[in-house]
Amino acid sequence: MADSGVIKIAIFAVGGQGGGVLSSWIVQLAQANDWAVQSTAVAGVAQRTGATFYYIEMAPPSARRPVFALAPSEADVDVVIAAELMEAGRAIMRGFVTPDKTTLIASEHRMLAVSEKVQPGNGISSPQDVKLAANLGSQDLVMFDMEQIAREAGTVASASLFGALAGSQRLPFSIDSFRQTIQQSGRGAEASRRAFDRAFDRAFDLSQQTEAVATAGSTDKAGVTVVGPEALQNQWRTLLERAQKVDADQSVLQAAMRKVVDYQDLKYGTEYLDQLESLAARDKHQQFTNACVRHLANAMCYDDVIRVADLKTRESRSQRINIEYAADSDKTVLQVTEFMHPRAQEIVSMLPVRIADALEKRPAMIAWLDRRVNKGRRLRSDRVLPFFMLYTLGGMRRWRRSLARHRQETTHIKQWLSVATDLLDQNYDLAVEVINCRRLIKGYSDTHERGHSRFSQLLDIVPRLRSQTDAADTLRELISLALANADGVALAAKLEQIKTSTGDPAVVEAPIHQAK
Repeated sequence: MADSGVIKIAIFAVGGQGGGVLSSWIVQLAQANDWAVQSTAVAGVAQRTGATFYYIEMAPPSARRPVFALAPSEADVDVVIAAELMEAGRAIMRGFVTPDKTTLIASEHRMLAVSEKVQPGNGISSPQDVKLAANLGSQDLVMFDMEQIAREAGTVASASLFGALAGSQRLPFSIDSFRQTIQQSGRGAEASRRAFDRAFDRAFDLSQQTEAVATAGSTDKAGVTVVGPEALQNQWRTLLERAQKVDADQSVLQAAMRKVVDYQDLKYGTEYLDQLESLAARDKHQQFTNACVRHLANAMCYDDVIRVADLKTRESRSQRINIEYAADSDKTVLQVTEFMHPRAQEIVSMLPVRIADALEKRPAMIAWLDRRVNKGRRLRSDRVLPFFMLYTLGGMRRWRRSLARHRQETTHIKQWLSVATDLLDQNYDLAVEVINCRRLIKGYSDTHERGHSRFSQLLDIVPRLRSQTDAADTLRELISLALANADGVALAAKLEQIKTSTGDPAVVEAPIHQAK
């Protein structure tokens, strides 16, 4: 069949992106043009929950009935369609993409795999490696963010992938045949048509420009549009002008500024910039300041109940859910269930400082409260009362500075920065790694406590390391152990080894986690 005009297409998709719809569209397209066609599908959890694989073979009209294969063979696939960047990498690793035969059509956006999410630190795989392999390993490459195109059109990625397939010109069918196939799909056809047209134009342009292929499909990110009262916009612009004078990575600093202001308000952004400018003034090199830019913003934007409730009730979240589930607001009713498990500590942290202090002096009362609130709950946020409750909690951010949790986090930040700045003149590299220790703290509830416990252990050991020539390397190793080992056994062993080798434990300063 190698010379009979058979076209072989493999689709690597992720659950919820419409891989099955895309496969059925391709089959309908071939049938509408009187081609013989066969499709197979394998659903599973390879790489991430819901990853799926579809394979299609089609042949032009002929007196002989073709016999199609049920699965692809290595180095013998004409078109590979990947609904996500790492799915393209999976196809390349399996040998389905070759430089002498295969057109690779891939969306360059990311949906993180489970193995990437479970890492306490940054477990995200490098997208540049996949882009380079895609560029070198395929005959023709069509790669751009097809998920964003679909999202802006109000549909799922199958429509933009179908448009990219049409724009690649690898199938001998007219554009009208493609569009008619979408039009016959029924509900959501108009949104799918919008995504199809935009992706078609983009893919057609790429197929005509060889220099664009050499860039491995990289695209510029759109700037952030700020809306609001003119007075607030002026304050924001003033902050950005101040930030540009800081000797630091401006792209990261701009993102950090947006995060801090979005988390609280412009005044909070000013507090962040004040601290950053003070730290940068003491920095003889840029490395320390760059570390502070990222980790100070994350420390100030700690996750609490207020933050979680705020994010769950934003309009942008509802829009994202509607797009992901292809929900038509006039015809579809979505039920959204929030899973929550509050503890007494979370309740107390949302109280004013004086009340929280009074409760913490009464362990029996804390235990009584915990027995009543420490239960798993399911809230239907698509209903009025649960949504109003979450919305009210999110609105408490205006009082966040007067609450017990804010005082606790502010105290921790001051102590952490004090340890780092005291080292600047004596051991610059160690000071940088002390800032990087903040990577260990994230999330809320039990996750936050575990991370903060390890963070405190590392800061407690810094006084033993500060006079050692390899102190920065040792602390960097400890951070890696804390991030890589969930049970903490390897970290505990290394800490014990350091304590034994440095002698008298009395030289260790008071642990930071004792501060309220």
